[in-house]
Amino acid sequence: MRLAWFSPLPPSATGIAGYSADVLPLLEASDLAIDRYDQANAHDFVWRHRRSAYDLVVYQMGNSQWHDYMWAYLFHYPGLTVLHDARLHHARAAQLLSRHRADDYRREFVYNHPGASPAAAEYALEGLRGSGFYLWPMVRAVVDASRMVAVHNEFVAAELREQFPDSRVERIRLGVPPLTPSAGGRDRIRQQHQIPRDSLVFVAFGLMTQEKRIEPILRAFEAMEVHSSTGAAPHLLLVGANELPSLETLVGVPRIADRIHVTGYIADDQIADHLAAADVSLSLRWPTAEETSASWIRALALSKASIITSLPHTADVPSLDARTWRATRRSIEPIAVSVDMLDENSTLLAAMSRLAQDEELRERLGRAAHAYWAREHHVELMAGDYRRVMTAAAATHPPSARHLPEHLSTDYSTRAASIAREIGVEL
Repeated sequence: MRLAWFSPLPPSATGIAGYSADVLPLLEASDLAIDRYDQANAHDFVWRHRRSAYDLVVYQMGNSQWHDYMWAYLFHYPGLTVLHDARLHHARAAQLLSRHRADDYRREFVYNHPGASPAAAEYALEGLRGSGFYLWPMVRAVVDASRMVAVHNEFVAAELREQFPDSRVERIRLGVPPLTPSAGGRDRIRQQHQIPRDSLVFVAFGLMTQEKRIEPILRAFEAMEVHSSTGAAPHLLLVGANELPSLETLVGVPRIADRIHVTGYIADDQIADHLAAADVSLSLRWPTAEETSASWIRALALSKASIITSLPHTADVPSLDARTWRATRRSIEPIAVSVDMLDENSTLLAAMSRLAQDEELRERLGRAAHAYWAREHHVELMAGDYRRVMTAAAATHPPSARHLPEHLSTDYSTRAASIAREIGVEL
């Protein structure tokens, strides 16, 4: 089977680039011929597809500017669309409005949300963006235009099947390969940031945004008792590019400033060492695009205890409830500690304090986390899911014509065809 794979690719500073880099070699090893299309070479797809048609086009779609280039192809060449986020409104609004396409934005909003008042689109046009976009996902047009849609957790799959009963939605497990820190990697990262060898280290990975709950994490870190189970003061690593304007002020609190370390964006080959340098992973989300966190899964692969937000799409994750310290799924060993958004400040503080003090609990969660990763989130499992879903998608007919907004359904070739016809050329 010949595939066209639309995705950002390394060295692009986005997790989905690394995701594609992880799974593509495994797929190619199973006799799949895959041409990669990122923003730099996507324009080559049309003539290549015309010369020798692909069996399937796969779109890796997320809620960021890294995916802007693939929107036009998605509507004209229906394929398998992998939704890494079940909310696309932030990125699509930013793309359209930055190009002064307000009317196109209005049309897409109405199409995607026929039950909402069209006036709701003015929310963004007046500059009121951000968390309110989570109320309107803006995914209907993408689902309607795809042969098949895939997501990474069963909650989102069920949600989309209910909303779009005429579309086929499958789950592809999000997987990561085994992580191997470099020799001495843990000590090297700690030395780089002047973290004592016996200090307990919390780590938060990924883009530093409000959604990653950085401010509540810093409040809890400041409120913790100074000493951990080792007797040394705990430290906090914030690993990722910063999009939080207040971060410099937040980390400058005198009592904790010398124990907080902001790394900025790091390359993929540095992830394992930074995780190895830590003892507890902080993988919090709110508001959420209902995504499954690859950085959290990497923490599981490296046997790290983790703290997660209790959300509908994480309800199947076996965890300890930080309010009661009871297991959320009695028949399965807990792999994380979950905090309640309705009582985030106190439950996050309780979770961080308990894990800082309880080495045996950290080790028990870490062992269970690694076993869970091997059972549910190994990259080979993801590759197997892709083979199954792509085979089904290639055998599925493109969707029947639907009344998409005109700017999504037209290829703008009418004028070019008219000129060609005048000189005797039929396109």
